[in-house]
Amino acid sequence: MRSFDAIVVGAGQAGPFLAARMVEKGMKVALVERKFLGGTCVNAGCMPTKTLVASARAAHVARRGGEYGVKIPGEIGIDMAVVRQRAQTVIMNARNGLIGWFDGMDGITVIYGQARFEDAKTITVKGERLTAPRIFLNVGARPTIPDMPGIADIDYLTSTSIIDLDSLPRHLVVIGGSYIGLEFAQMYRRFGAEVTVVERGPKLASREDADISDAIADILRSEGIAIHTDADGIAFTKAGGGIKVTIGQSLPDVEASHVLIATGRVANTDDLGLDVAGVVTDKRGYITVDDKLSTNVEGIWALGDCNGHGAFTHTSYNDFEIVAANLLDGEDRKLSDRIPAYALYIDPPLGRVGMTEKQARASGRKIMISTRPMSGVGRANERGETKGFMKVIADAQTQQILGAAILGIEGDEAIHGFIGAMHSGSPYPVLKWAVPIHPTVSELIPTLLGDLKAV
Repeated sequence: MRSFDAIVVGAGQAGPFLAARMVEKGMKVALVERKFLGGTCVNAGCMPTKTLVASARAAHVARRGGEYGVKIPGEIGIDMAVVRQRAQTVIMNARNGLIGWFDGMDGITVIYGQARFEDAKTITVKGERLTAPRIFLNVGARPTIPDMPGIADIDYLTSTSIIDLDSLPRHLVVIGGSYIGLEFAQMYRRFGAEVTVVERGPKLASREDADISDAIADILRSEGIAIHTDADGIAFTKAGGGIKVTIGQSLPDVEASHVLIATGRVANTDDLGLDVAGVVTDKRGYITVDDKLSTNVEGIWALGDCNGHGAFTHTSYNDFEIVAANLLDGEDRKLSDRIPAYALYIDPPLGRVGMTEKQARASGRKIMISTRPMSGVGRANERGETKGFMKVIADAQTQQILGAAILGIEGDEAIHGFIGAMHSGSPYPVLKWAVPIHPTVSELIPTLLGDLKAV
């Protein structure tokens, strides 16, 4: 048996940085990873998908060149092999960077293989026993595959496997109208595929307010993407060289060449032997943690996607920051201090922070709301990208900003003006009197706040 001061299971966006901090403090650390360093973000998520989004946007802008007075002779072609290779290069550069980082770090032992608890202080990896007084789980999540008729009979894609495509689908049917599915839908439409989105619920991006969801659907439809919601009977049948997708009794069947299943993710906790260690999970398989990310078992923490508190790279990294601050720096950081923020990387993107209007109304507060179309933003007009709108919600009594959304050009960057104000606790009049740079998207934030009205 090998003994360590700490064992980190999983090398996503929390584990490696926590391991490095502990090594800096003179600890002996084992980092266990069953596949690739970097986790979902590096290998199958943010980095490769946003590289693909960039290729798709380049094609989209090239097709619009004439609107800007740019003449491009001939048709805009897509070389999917090159598109794929760009994504693979980004993956390997990031992964190899982590490998090199750890190779040069004394005090850390990287072990590849599946970890499984033997008891609350001991894990096994490929038959070898490792023990430590502190164990940190950063095991992430994977695409979930729903139980739908005929799904076992077809070759479907997931958000992981679709990254390896080096040829263009004739007709891609995306099952699932949430964030991952919508990004791939627009991406492949811009590459030149016919695309259909099928969503079981009544609207796309169901977490968002209805006005945001409707605007997202309008953006996608404007690019020729077919959208079917309230799909109550999804089923699959092999049909010649393709796949027949049955959507529901009142909706027509769709003939697909490829099917992407994008119906959510499930935590990678089912094969860790958590029951042996006594670690509690919820009914969805997410590890239950307290406000400092400790599990119910002393000496075991859960960070990142596997704890169900934000399936994003930035929330995973913040989990690392919380644990490191509390254990290594003598601070008192809490999960509940975090203000939720995220983005949807369709084009134009959606930047979101805090409460939706629906959540704010349900809280019982007296609220104020302001909206402004992106067509009223100078930067959007200058760039010829005026789709979407801005929205902010504030507490009428405390003057605190409760939430905001920017669906529009550079919305994923401009939203940080609201994130900073909310994190600092600044009342909205403080931000209203800021003097932002012209011409930017952010310059409309004071104007937007100035139009807040009680509802």
